[in-house]
Amino acid sequence: MKALEDKIIAEGEVYPGNILKVSSFLNHQLDVDFLMTMGAEINRLFSDVKIDKILTIEASGIAIAVAAAAHMHVPVVFAKKNKTTNILADVYASQVESYTHKEVYQVIVSKEHLNKGENILIVDDFLAIGNAISGLMDIVEQAGGNTQGIAIAIEKGFQGGGDKLREMGIRLESLAIVDSMTDNSVKFRQQ
Repeated sequence: MKALEDKIIAEGEVYPGNILKVSSFLNHQLDVDFLMTMGAEINRLFSDVKIDKILTIEASGIAIAVAAAAHMHVPVVFAKKNKTTNILADVYASQVESYTHKEVYQVIVSKEHLNKGENILIVDDFLAIGNAISGLMDIVEQAGGNTQGIAIAIEKGFQGGGDKLREMGIRLESLAIVDSMTDNSVKFRQQ
């Protein structure tokens, strides 16, 4: 998505450790109009597939998932990183190691929100090595659902997670794929 690549160039910042900061529009401050444009693109990319629900992970994935869901007219379910008092014991759970935070989380989804046979689209803001996506796919499998595809706002192609998923035969659509980053430049994969 050329508009996303342009926005990353204009507003993104590269930090040590292969961190791409896009907090001005995607994961701290939200450019809602732009998010809705991204959601429309995800809807277009998956218009050939029946989707019952979108699954994401808190917190940064929620905004892009909601934007896509608004165009698809389906609910969003998000995996929580911490169990809260309003979630009972009956949950699907998976271990996820965060690349950015260098922590391992047990992500959970209440069993009442994912059902056997549902067609699920997994949506997230970033894909690096694929740990969060693997955890979400595990939850869909536990629920007896069908992962119909994965939509990512920004894939860090040089970290291999997307290539690994594609090699497994999983449909992955990334709006922007970063091939390399240095202190003063971001290069994108031509799609």
